[in-house]
Amino acid sequence: VQCLEMTTKRKLIGRLVPCRCFRGEEEIISVLDYSHCSLQQVPKEVFNFERTLEELYLDANQIEELPKQLFNCQALRKLSIPDNDLSSLPSSIASLVNLKELDISKNGVQEFPENIKCCKCLTIIEASVNPISKLPDGFTQLLNLTQLYLNDAFLEFLPANFGRLVKLRILELRENHLKTLPKSMHKLAQLERLDLGNNEFSELPEVLDQIQNLRELWMDNNALQVLPGSIGKLKMLVYLDMSKNRIETVDPDVSGCEALEDLLLSSNMLQQLPDSIGLLKKLTTLKVDDNQLTVLPNTIGNLSLLEEFDCSCNELESLPSTVGFLHSLRTLAVDENFLPELPREIGSCKNVTVMSLRSNKLEFLPEEIGQMQKLRVLNLSDNRLKNLPFSFTKLKELAALWLSDNQSKALIPLQTEAHPETKQRVLTNYMFPQQPRGDEDFQSDSDSFNPTLWEEQRQQRMTVAFEFEEKKEDDESAGKVKVNLSVFISLSVSVRYYPHRFRIHLTSRGGQIHHLVS
Repeated sequence: VQCLEMTTKRKLIGRLVPCRCFRGEEEIISVLDYSHCSLQQVPKEVFNFERTLEELYLDANQIEELPKQLFNCQALRKLSIPDNDLSSLPSSIASLVNLKELDISKNGVQEFPENIKCCKCLTIIEASVNPISKLPDGFTQLLNLTQLYLNDAFLEFLPANFGRLVKLRILELRENHLKTLPKSMHKLAQLERLDLGNNEFSELPEVLDQIQNLRELWMDNNALQVLPGSIGKLKMLVYLDMSKNRIETVDPDVSGCEALEDLLLSSNMLQQLPDSIGLLKKLTTLKVDDNQLTVLPNTIGNLSLLEEFDCSCNELESLPSTVGFLHSLRTLAVDENFLPELPREIGSCKNVTVMSLRSNKLEFLPEEIGQMQKLRVLNLSDNRLKNLPFSFTKLKELAALWLSDNQSKALIPLQTEAHPETKQRVLTNYMFPQQPRGDEDFQSDSDSFNPTLWEEQRQQRMTVAFEFEEKKEDDESAGKVKVNLSVFISLSVSVRYYPHRFRIHLTSRGGQIHHLVS
């Protein structure tokens, strides 16, 4: 028990047994926490404070039902019962007229009672990971609702008048069976975040371009074939995830999303990007990996704020020289393409710290790469390099240089030699010349493109392998972290915090893997 206020009327957080420290004074118990107590039912002690109890936490127990007496606690403002064994939400919940926050996630609840509409003060409902197949009409009378989380349920549709929830700011419906959205959703003028990932949409719902305040939109893991120009009407949109669909075409009018900072188009079927993509001036992250791109538009160089660019696993045979204008770039990944060389202008990307060019057809590197003096990690494995330019000696920050997938050390000493033809100084070691793959692995003739083989290779790329080595070096190598760059580059982890859980995005070369963690 923790005493929060040393006053004549004491607020206490009780756990199982309320504090008896100040017997001569009136006690007010407003918060009780019984989380992780292996309980099979709600403790009877709770009902002793039904007049004053405002918050009740019963997280992670084995409670199968909620007793009627619980709903006499009419001062209750927050009820948290996630990760239990509830199979239903009793209709007596209508008595909790002051309830503002309800968390019933990770249970076996199949439906909300119709009279949930009586809980008119509700602002936040977290009901993810329940077998809920539909919402009652009364649900749309919760007019104060600002956040609704119904991820990983069995929803096939939303009520026609869902748009009545005009105060909604966050709506998450990931991992359901939705194919359409009700037209009334155009009334959700305050909606800022909408997550429709992992559903069954074959096209972008028309109503979306009318939700003008939308800032974050997830439509990944659906069956979209086109990214329509209508999405360009979302002038406030900052984050757009369209990865893991079947998108073949990006409409040029997408450039209307003038506030866009993150654009994820990984794991689609794109063969080209529109020139208008260069008009997305605020873009900081662009991911087009695992597509069928054969060329990048020259306008890519107009993205002056771009910090992360991933175009791995495509069919690129060159990079535009305008890549040199990406002065804000920090991370560049161009793995598994068909590049025979790099443009000299890449040396102007002086803020890049991580660059991966694994599995290309590179036979030489430009001297200008020595200008990228902030480089810390560089992966050149699985290419056809015979040596490295002498300008590599200027890369003082370089902590890892990967020349082979089987390399055991992050850095291997390089020796100076004279190039046999030009007589210029170059750097080399026992790993040169690199041994190229068989020509069949590099075949890029579009006339002989084999969709079946391409899909098999795509699935193989989605396998993420971790390779960590224990440090066995002398003191001179102390402090160096030895992690194979094939993992360091191909697996990118970002954590986004939401009010009720963390969402961890694991992005592999094969696309994006979403995992929810309580």
